Amino acid sequence: MPDTALPPVLQAFHAAINAGDTDAFIALFPADGTVEDWGRRFSGHQAILNWSAKELIGAKGTLTYGEVIETANGRISLNTHWTSSFFTGDSVFTFVLGDDQIRELKISAG
Repeated sequence: MPDTALPPVLQAFHAAINAGDTDAFIALFPADGTVEDWGRRFSGHQAILNWSAKELIGAKGTLTYGEVIETANGRISLNTHWTSSFFTGDSVFTFVLGDDQIRELKISAG
């Protein structure tokens, strides 16, 4: 799916991850933002950065967006594919957006 069909914040998220740009990535979350990765929850910038250093940007991966599953009330769910040194496979990324930022990211089974 072309990124241009998604809100700018999700285009920037995709670009930051694939470029390995930690500063751009964390700037997309508010200070109290959260990531839930298959049931594990990380709240706040430092916790998200620690998680990302091992499992996301630090894993030097490539994120591919697939089809949009659902869009409702500031929530967008996408099928995704992740290839990295830490994990390779399909997931659903569900974003809760607000104020041009990612308030919450939930990563779960497809």
